[in-house]
Amino acid sequence: MILLDTNAVIWLLTGHRRAKPLAETGARLYLSPVTLLELKFLIECGRLEEVGDNALEAVSKDRRWQLDDPASERLFMAALPLDWTRDPFDRLLVAHARCRRWKFATGDRRLQEKLPPTTVLDL
Repeated sequence: MILLDTNAVIWLLTGHRRAKPLAETGARLYLSPVTLLELKFLIECGRLEEVGDNALEAVSKDRRWQLDDPASERLFMAALPLDWTRDPFDRLLVAHARCRRWKFATGDRRLQEKLPPTTVLDL
């Protein structure tokens, strides 16, 4: 099972070549509610025009992945020790993957360097 980083979701939505490893894994893909919030932020600040504001509900219901919703207390407690990043979205997404003991699919080199290689799918 694989939790998608926000960049992985964007690449899947836009058909970007960096999403190819996800199609090849055959593993079940999961989306975090944290990603939906980050997508909304990116839309609001004009950094994501590929996905329209009204598309967020469609993203959450996309058949390529399933929306996962861990208990918020567990998620936030797992995020507390991740003091190597100041990005709240990265912190919560990594915590989400750790809570579930899933691989984390990301193209973010900083995250790839900080996480154990066995817990990351590099995109």
